[in-house]
Amino acid sequence: MATPSSHSHPFPPAVNRSLSPAPNLKLVRVSPISASKSDPPASNKNTEEETSTSSLIVSERRREKRGLINAEELKQREARERREEVNRKIASRKAISVILRSEAAKAFIEKKRGPNNSKRLLPRTVLEALHERITALRWESALKVFELLQEQLWYRPNPAMYMKLIVMLGKCKQPEKAHELFQAMIDEGCVMNHEAYTALLSAYSRSGLFDKAFFLLEEMKDTPNCHPDVQTYSILIKSCLHVFAFYKVQVLLSDMASQGIRPNTVTYNTLIDAYGKAKMFKEMEMTIVEMLREKDCEPDVWTMNSTIRAFGSSGQIETMEKCYEKFQSAGIQPNIKTFNILLDSYGKTGNYEKMSAVMEYMQKYHYSWTIVTYNVVIDAFGRAGDLKQMEYLFRLMRSERIKPSCVTLCSLR
Repeated sequence: MATPSSHSHPFPPAVNRSLSPAPNLKLVRVSPISASKSDPPASNKNTEEETSTSSLIVSERRREKRGLINAEELKQREARERREEVNRKIASRKAISVILRSEAAKAFIEKKRGPNNSKRLLPRTVLEALHERITALRWESALKVFELLQEQLWYRPNPAMYMKLIVMLGKCKQPEKAHELFQAMIDEGCVMNHEAYTALLSAYSRSGLFDKAFFLLEEMKDTPNCHPDVQTYSILIKSCLHVFAFYKVQVLLSDMASQGIRPNTVTYNTLIDAYGKAKMFKEMEMTIVEMLREKDCEPDVWTMNSTIRAFGSSGQIETMEKCYEKFQSAGIQPNIKTFNILLDSYGKTGNYEKMSAVMEYMQKYHYSWTIVTYNVVIDAFGRAGDLKQMEYLFRLMRSERIKPSCVTLCSLR
């Protein structure tokens, strides 16, 4: 039985990469300045006078040169000291920012929340703490910092800050909190637009509150300057596809058409990926054909990955390879996710020779392995019963400081 360590002809086809020739470096020779010939001396006395005069001139020039050198050294020393001072200030600022981003910042801010200091915090201190918590999706801590932000003397309502918080709450499945912030935006006099409505709609749809999401969509249609756009519909379509509510998707697509809104590449890719995961190959192919008919909507690498994943995961290797070749002939270049899909599809169907060819191609063109790549290849060696290769790959992954996941550990058991 073939194993992933064996290999044959390379697949996929190699991409031609022309190497630019190295620039020709030429040595520039600097010719010495020719000394002018001196006239022959008229007499010994004149020679002595000229010699003494020239010695005085030389000594004066040396003193001037020393003065210039000392001045130049002084300037260089001052410039070096200025650079060191600037570097020390930058290092100090970085150290302060690191401290503020740590958990100590939270304790520091809470300590400052007294009757005298609660309204006089530095803007940078509070804003960095808030940004760090939004990025980490720590919604409870973020809301506390936001309350502190609102207490500051320099605070002014900022719609962009509100929308970031609403999006964060949507990702954390806190739609009611998101609605409270949305209402606070209105109460503080922020100018409402379709982006604010879309953020709240996303929070509802992520939590499966489709009734409220569709109601908000209708409200957007009747609100001036807040009409839904293709992004609004794409977000709602994606949430419906997560729960396999395909009938609601068709309603949304029809609604888009009635509003004169055309799907974009993100909308089509979302549909193709969902149809592929649900093994609805007919609907997936129809969506691809419809996408190709659009003038301003071209397939990209996400389209290719969703398509080959759908066929590869179902064992349709020949169809997967044909789709890969068609996408590549259309000028779409694969990425690391593409190769992970190919490796996984070949490994699960026992096509170890083609799997080895893909790994050779990745090595030839310097594609760095990710944790997904290691998991796929380790699982393939496990299916082939090659325990030594599994152990070798695991050690290699650890040497590259890639932390094993639960999938890695399950494959090694």
